[in-house]
Amino acid sequence: MSFLIRVLLPDTPGALGQLADAIGQTGGNIQSVDIIEAFSADAVMDDIVVDLPQGVMADALITAANSVDGVEVDSIRPFSGRVDRRGQIEMLSHLATNRGGLRTSLQDFVSAFPKALTSSWAIIVDTTDRITRVAASSAAPEDDGSIPADIDVTSARVLVADSEDWIPDSWRILDSALAGAPLGDSGLVLIIGRAGGPDYLASEVVHLGHLGNILGKLID
Repeated sequence: MSFLIRVLLPDTPGALGQLADAIGQTGGNIQSVDIIEAFSADAVMDDIVVDLPQGVMADALITAANSVDGVEVDSIRPFSGRVDRRGQIEMLSHLATNRGGLRTSLQDFVSAFPKALTSSWAIIVDTTDRITRVAASSAAPEDDGSIPADIDVTSARVLVADSEDWIPDSWRILDSALAGAPLGDSGLVLIIGRAGGPDYLASEVVHLGHLGNILGKLID
């Protein structure tokens, strides 16, 4: 089974190698490593996807990471495949070359998007008139009619389910961390969710905003 483990580790030579060695001792096979954010001159947050052999529990991965001096485990959760941020270029290229079939292209985009930003699901909604769902990834909450009367997303930001009453209950399932961004001036809004967390970091929100701006220009 594959897991995505998010770790804070020293930004020093050999730190990642020590962590990789500790993971290897569990029988884990690292599939991808992605630097999410640099918090200071000497610490970074990494997302690491690891395949564990049958019978090896996630706890073994946590124990291995914690055995490395200076490493802190932020979160761990099941994850299928690899983190594929470079795949965003392919997604945008596909959208740019299929502008005549916009709805189909947007569906293809949200289907692939969760792996690009280590999310569980993604939804695009149209806010130009009556708010409607335009596209959704396979793991997105079902469209149960609970789309809000208004969507308060005018710039890329974290959505706080505990204090924002407009967020539908279906989006809050499994204690999902949420973020959203407008797609330029198109009236479309991209909502992403990460079931069980962790919360989206500032660098991830900035990245989401950049993607939203590019998408907005492509679909104008």
